[in-house]
This record gives sequence, C-alpha cells and structure tokens, in this order.
Amino acid sequence: MPIQQPADKKPVVLCFSGHDPSGGAGIQADIEAIAAHGVHALTVITALTCQDSSHVYGFEPVNAHQMQQQAEILLKDIPINAIKVGMTASVAAIKAIRNILKQHPEIPVIFDPVLASGGGDSLSTEILIDAINTYLLPYCQLITPNIPEALKLAKTDNGLDLAAKSLLESGCQYVLITGTHSEATKIEHRLYHKLQPAISFSNERLAHEYHGSGCTLASSIAALIAQGMSIQAAVQAGLDYTFHSLQHGHAPGKGQLFPDRLCTLNRND
Repeated sequence: MPIQQPADKKPVVLCFSGHDPSGGAGIQADIEAIAAHGVHALTVITALTCQDSSHVYGFEPVNAHQMQQQAEILLKDIPINAIKVGMTASVAAIKAIRNILKQHPEIPVIFDPVLASGGGDSLSTEILIDAINTYLLPYCQLITPNIPEALKLAKTDNGLDLAAKSLLESGCQYVLITGTHSEATKIEHRLYHKLQPAISFSNERLAHEYHGSGCTLASSIAALIAQGMSIQAAVQAGLDYTFHSLQHGHAPGKGQLFPDRLCTLNRND
C-alpha cells in the first residue's frame, strides 16, 4: 500500500525515466501527467537522449551508481506513494533500480517497458530484455507494454494471452497490454491478472500518431495509484485521461503530435 501522507502534503511518485529534449516523452511527460493529477513527481534520469518529434537518434545511459544514490537520498527524505519506471537504458541501470525496489517492497511499482520510440527506433537489446524480465518484473505491481513490447518481452509470437501469461509468470502482478498497435478500428486494451479473467477497455482510434502516449498513460496510472486508487480503477481513469490528452494533442514540430497533458483536465469538451 502507498505510504500515508500528512493532510497538507501531496502524494508523491518517484520516476525513473530518460530525458527527451523535445519534451514529448520521457521525464517531462511523466512530470506533466503526474502534476495534472495533483501529485508531485520526483525524478531520476536514466538516460540522455538525442531525439526530436519523429525519431531517437541516440542515447547515453546515466551512471547507474549515481542513479541509485539519488533515489536513496530521495527515499530517505520524502515519503513516496508510487514508483514509475520508464526507459531503463542499460543492464547496470536495471540492476540499480532493482536494488531500490528490493529495499522498498511496500511501494507499488508501475513499469512502462520502453523498448522502442514512437517512431519505431529500437531502444533495447536481447540482453536488456533478459535483464528486465529477471530483475524488474518480479517487483512490479503493473506493467504497461504495447503489443510489440509485450510479445518481445515474452519472447513469443503465439498471441497476447500467452504473452501476458508469460509476463505474469515472471513475477509482475498485473499486465496492461495497450492496443494502439493493432489494425482494428476500435482499440482494445486488456488488463491481465493471474487470478482473474482479463478485463477489456476500449476507445476509438484517433487519426494521428503521438509522441509520449505510453509515458503519459503509465505516469497517469502511477499518480492515481499514489492517491490510493485500485489497479482497475486507476487503469480506467488513466486510459480516459490519456485519450482526452491525445484528442487535444498539438504538433510543435514536423513529426508526431504531443499529448496535451496539462490542460485536458480543465476542459469539458
């Protein structure tokens, strides 16, 4: 369960994410989505990237010891209600994050396994995927892969149900497979748990491609869980919030649209 905060303090989410200089994804997306829910974001950068609104051209992992030290310092100072993990960047970073999660099993962990950019650029290797499965999944309350990420993590081409089963057997409690990479007119997202039938959520397909939608969703869910919401309720509310932010997306560059994370909650349209 999340740590109880004094009445005069906001809930807090600790984020491990890469830095996207364009501001569409990564740590800035986390901060904006979490703030939109009235929650405070603490940030530990996992990688510095070179990217724009279309592609990732390269990235440099941050020193893993420094990452772990920064997280430990924050945890000693500030009660944390949830942890959100995004781009991991290196095996050393994964192990550093694992060390933090192992020390704080009481804090729920929401993991968005960023294996590729929105433009399709690979951000992972087989070694990195093996490290995620071994060191991170056993500590996660919820993971939020899209369809290609779920199949890649589970190392299967035999369908999403079997992929989800494999990921649950790796140790995470819930798997939310987002359906935007399917070709269906109506998008279906499925939430899996070992002891319950899968739950489906759906929304209409929007016309554009978006930069940072996965970061937005996982951070939104983390913020809602930090407020004490159940997994199923947080997933539904997070999907609704993310869809609304995409509906009002904007195009700052020549590539994908960016979700409007900060203004959507105050709109009624």
